[in-house]
Order: sequence, then C-alpha cells, then structure tokens
Amino acid sequence: MTDDFRKRAKNFLLLDIETVASHATYSGLTERMQKLWDKKSLSLNKGDETISSSDCFYDKGAIYSEFGKVVCIAFGAFYWNEKDEIAFKVRSFSGDDEVKLLLEFKSLIEKYPAEQLTLCAHNGREFDFPFLCRRMLIHGIPIPKALQISGKKPWEVLHQDTMELWKFGDYKSYTSLDLLAAVFDIPGSKNEMSGDQVTRVYYEEKDLAKICRYCREDVVVLAQIYLRLHGWEMVSPENITRVE
Repeated sequence: MTDDFRKRAKNFLLLDIETVASHATYSGLTERMQKLWDKKSLSLNKGDETISSSDCFYDKGAIYSEFGKVVCIAFGAFYWNEKDEIAFKVRSFSGDDEVKLLLEFKSLIEKYPAEQLTLCAHNGREFDFPFLCRRMLIHGIPIPKALQISGKKPWEVLHQDTMELWKFGDYKSYTSLDLLAAVFDIPGSKNEMSGDQVTRVYYEEKDLAKICRYCREDVVVLAQIYLRLHGWEMVSPENITRVE
C-alpha cells in the first residue's frame, strides 16, 4: 500500500448502482415511448420478431437510462483502524422515489472536494457514471461538479474503472465483476441473486432490501478487486463494516 493512496483514500469512493425497468410492464410506457422501445428492441433482438417488445422491455429496459431507473446506490470507502489495518465501510441509498435517491447521492458527493474526489466502479465509465448523469438530467437535477467530465482531457478525469484497469489497453471483451472475483479467489456477491434478476425482484418480489444487500456486496467485491489489481493486501473480513 503506497503512502500516496493512503492520503487519497479519504476522497476515494467505490460505488455500484442497481437499475430496473422504469415501469413494471411495457404497457406502463407512454405510447410515444412504446414506439421508441419497439425500434430499440428490434435492434437488440437483431430483427427477431418472435421476441415481443414487452418481454424485451422487462428483460433489458433496466440497462438503458432512457427506459430504466436507479433504485439503489451503494458506496464504500477505505480507512485504517486503530491497529493501522486497512478497513472498509459500505452503505447504500435506496428507494422507489428516484428523484429523492439521486438528490441524496448528489448531496453525498458534494461533501467532497470535486477536484479531488475519485469515484471507482466496475464498468463505471460505460454504465454507472453516465447512467447517473443521464437520470439526473432527465429529472432536472444539476449534475455534481465531480461528474461533469465533458470536455475534460483523459488525464483530468480522476474516476477509475476496475474493468479498464484489468484490460491493460485490451479492448476485445467485457470482463464481469464476478469473473474477476473468481480468478482472484475472492468470495462473490451472487449468492442471493444476480444482476439480471433485479427488475423481477423489485417488481414481483417487492424486495428492495434484497437488492440493496446484493448491491452492497458488489461494492465489497469491487473494493477487494481494486486492491488486488494494485498488488495490495485485501481487507480482512472482520474489518469490513456493512451499514443498511
């Protein structure tokens, strides 16, 4: 562990978001949005008209910010305990009211100096960060300065992405958080559910608490992977605190 990282850790947040389709059913969309989803689903299904727009929306709507919404944001930070051992604390925001959830998150990150705050997520540059920004714009919420990266040079953007760190410049494929956890022999987060089940758990089981547990565990895995990617010691299980 470098002294530089120990200094930066106070302005370093690891995060993960969980998203669901914006409505429980395709019929909940406005007629205008239904027509736009119909076009998108044909592209997603490569023209296979045997897959209905309704089924496609339920299965894939959550991954598109125009047709999905955020229901949970989990975040964690490293610190050093009284024994000078690396420790980690994770908590989450969640709720059915996306506006309230996004405002809570905005309030959190604005407590940090924007020019020093580093956010880290797995595939965050392609999914988590832009999804949050787009949903904020849709609801008329000003984007926090720390997430305003348009026009910045690559070296001016502090945010990190564990998937990009693992690529080492290779652009051939997507590597999941679960796969990285497996190759590093880190306990995974998919014991209770997996990412493709979030919309169903939210609308059918109505179990937001379950989604939040899953989201927090993803952040714990993310933290351990980040440390391994830098060749540093991982956080001992007894030094991980989860706040509901």
